[in-house]
Amino acid sequence: KNVSFITGSADGFKLSELVDDAQSSIGMPVNALLWRAALDIASVVPIDDVDTFGGSIVTEWHQSDSNTNQRVKLAMFVIGRELRSDAITVHAYLQNRRGTGWIDAGRDETLGRKLEGLVLTRARELRAASLAETVN
Repeated sequence: KNVSFITGSADGFKLSELVDDAQSSIGMPVNALLWRAALDIASVVPIDDVDTFGGSIVTEWHQSDSNTNQRVKLAMFVIGRELRSDAITVHAYLQNRRGTGWIDAGRDETLGRKLEGLVLTRARELRAASLAETVN
């Protein structure tokens, strides 16, 4: 008979029931392939903040050598444990140079979608490489 360790009543629960539920959530809270792929893609730009458990990667502001009057900052969000297109979101924030300062220019939705596609492609490459290793 189960007895509550708190109240002493007969309809308690086993501590092992709590442990079993907790163990099912142990591990990375986001898809590991998407996470690694997002890190690979973001590594082109200096990374400012990484939250593995929240699934977010934020880069520093970066300007390319070809366009020194504009810079970009990326915020990547990996959500969910499955390798799916809706499990990655990338926001690309732009700023334009004005004099000696920078003015916010909003988000570049097209660049964000392109980067999401690159992350998905890289995740699929990583999965294929992983599967090939297990076969050989």
